[in-house]
Amino acid sequence: MSTTRRFIIPFGSLTIRDIPIVGGKNASLGEMVRTLSAKGVKVPNGFAVTAQAYRLFFRETGLSHLVPKLMKGLDTSNMKELSSVGESVRRAVRRAPLPAALQRAVVSQYRKLSLAYKTKNLSVAVRSSATAEDLPDASFAGQQETYLNVVGEAALLDAVRKAYASLFTNRAISYRVDKGFAKKDVALSVGVQAMVRSDRGASGVLFTIDTESGFRDNVIINAIWGLGENIVQGAANPDEFVVFKPTLRTGARAIISKKLGAKQWRMVYGQKGTRNIKVSEKDRMRYCLSDKDVLTLARWGMIIEEHYGKPMDIEWAKDGITGELYVVQARPETVMARRNVNVLETYHMGQSAERRKGAIALTGIAVGNKVGSGKVRVIKSIAGIREFQKGEVLVTTMTDPDWEPIMKIASAIVTDSGGRTAHAAIVSRELGIPAVVGTGTGTKVLKTGQMVTVSCAEGEQGVVYRGAIPFTVTKVNLKHLKTPKTQMMMIVGEPDQAFHFAATPNRGVGLARLEFIISNYVRIHPLALVHYQHLQDKRAKQQIAKITAHEPDKLKYFVDQLSYGIARIAAAFYPNDVIVRLSDFKTSEYASLIGGKAFEPEERNPMIGWRGASRYYDPKYMPGFALECRALKKVREEMGLKNVKVMVPFCRTVEEGKKVVEVMRQNGLVRGKDGLELYVMVEIPSNVILAKEFAEVFDGFSIGSNDLTQLTLGLDRDSGIISHIGDERNEAVKRLISMVIKSAHETHTKIGICGQGPSDFPEMAEFLVREGIDSIALQPDTVLKTTLHVLEVEKQLKRK
Repeated sequence: MSTTRRFIIPFGSLTIRDIPIVGGKNASLGEMVRTLSAKGVKVPNGFAVTAQAYRLFFRETGLSHLVPKLMKGLDTSNMKELSSVGESVRRAVRRAPLPAALQRAVVSQYRKLSLAYKTKNLSVAVRSSATAEDLPDASFAGQQETYLNVVGEAALLDAVRKAYASLFTNRAISYRVDKGFAKKDVALSVGVQAMVRSDRGASGVLFTIDTESGFRDNVIINAIWGLGENIVQGAANPDEFVVFKPTLRTGARAIISKKLGAKQWRMVYGQKGTRNIKVSEKDRMRYCLSDKDVLTLARWGMIIEEHYGKPMDIEWAKDGITGELYVVQARPETVMARRNVNVLETYHMGQSAERRKGAIALTGIAVGNKVGSGKVRVIKSIAGIREFQKGEVLVTTMTDPDWEPIMKIASAIVTDSGGRTAHAAIVSRELGIPAVVGTGTGTKVLKTGQMVTVSCAEGEQGVVYRGAIPFTVTKVNLKHLKTPKTQMMMIVGEPDQAFHFAATPNRGVGLARLEFIISNYVRIHPLALVHYQHLQDKRAKQQIAKITAHEPDKLKYFVDQLSYGIARIAAAFYPNDVIVRLSDFKTSEYASLIGGKAFEPEERNPMIGWRGASRYYDPKYMPGFALECRALKKVREEMGLKNVKVMVPFCRTVEEGKKVVEVMRQNGLVRGKDGLELYVMVEIPSNVILAKEFAEVFDGFSIGSNDLTQLTLGLDRDSGIISHIGDERNEAVKRLISMVIKSAHETHTKIGICGQGPSDFPEMAEFLVREGIDSIALQPDTVLKTTLHVLEVEKQLKRK
């Protein structure tokens, strides 16, 4: 083998089988250059400096004897000792000269690469690639250094030597000990790759698995302006895009979620290396990727995942001069991919949400779904990590790999900056500890010594509570759970928790509440957007302008936000049915939305007033209802989520049902088209009495036992005085339910229930099964318990 071949291998000559000689990172780059470029995946070219070159360097300079001597007996849990030994080793490596033969080989290949890119001194990225990295049970990502915008032969040789030294950073030494690699032969290869001018464009990371729930049908893309280091460092909160793989394969524009990030800083090329500059307000308020770019990256992610046969963690960059996208790294995802999908672990807060509300100290982005508590330790710089004690809650501005030795002994982590792919998020996910990142003010609000509870078990928003809030953990083995004949569905209102909920065995969603999505994703009354230009409420107008600043088209803002909320739920449970109930606010609740007071009348009893179906065909509200229809149409037709069914609430008469169906048809939601089914809630005695007539208008029924109880017993369920009467188990209510189930069977109409009763009362679930109901929709935390009960009831019925 030639000297050059021993020390240098171009990416195009590498395969994934070459990990022992060039490490996981370089082997993966070579594999993609060789095999995936033909499928459209673009990867900047480069070459690997082999592990053999590293070993030659250590052997000829005497480092192979010196380094083990310096590290003998090292206790990695002793921060002071680890820091001292690590610095001594790195200093020795940086001072040692590279062998002349190695220098010649690197320079020669660099000149060839520069010539291929038609320049004299090509700007390159110099990345470390450990020979033990990116294995199924360990990711060495971030343990060694990366050097960007390296220009010229001398700078390149110096960067190679620095990369060698970075194998002995404090966190890299500690990580190898934790993963059992301390005594193994871990060598370092160096990747030299042409830089993409993403300093003028954008860059980020892509996962082909949901990093929080482990849901495998999503591609998660994070994006910022400039070079990608700011994402890992947590210096810039990124834009986030979620793409649904199954419908993307069919050609749908399957972007099911978009969230605008702050993107505070842009990393650009400096005279030497890189530097950060502030991002303009205009650029902060716009997405740094077009939908076309997002879909391209998602397709590439799927191609790479299919090639490797496992979920992947991918870095990408967009050249701001040419507009071209590139993949610059790809490695296996090593946390969620190894999760035991047969064990469902759920954290439950021990107090009601209302009671906890007063204890909230701050909120941010939840990482994982666990809860942890402990005393706060605020550390604002690396110099303070020696003070950290095991079991404390680490509170800091942001973390980088140097913080990892204390992160692994923390009970939870809270940061001011960063998103789901910041360093703190990546490491806490791997360590299995809760983290709330991007809080903005954590280091100011929280004080050292203060007891807090960090909760990531309440959706995508992480919460830091003052004090020790009790919590419990349940683990259920799902491997042998049978499927009952009665379809066990869910009631879901919160899109952010949908992917976690979907892990529980189910047959879809029997009730997705649109009003929750409007309240939390949109927050604005639809008519306030329709009539924005003429809105008299100045305060509301200012709020709307601020919320919709990134989207000048106010109506599009409503449609997009609502569609993303619906789509997250629909995707989580795909291809099972997801029955979306049209908005069922009362007038008082509509009025509480931003700008809502101008469009809502005051009613003495809103519970039985202008709500549900009566609004949708009323000229006073029809323009607002049209926006709901547009959002549902977008989810089904553009995103390809045809498992979405639509349900009409509080439909008092058959004639009213016909009017609503016609208004929906005028807005593009046509019953029967592309399998669109329309359901109606059974929550008024008239729905039961005229069930056969309603069955001619709708495809299915869903019993709303709360309202049916209210209107059967003649009570206002908002009134606490007579709440003790409102029990779904009342005989009158049960007889009505029996009647409507019988009518549904006679007309071959689907029928389920989505009220609170079966979740609260096992005997109610048993009654429904005995009556032959098709499906039962339950609160997520009661699905497993009720499923086991239903299985037992069905077993008893079978015996009879």
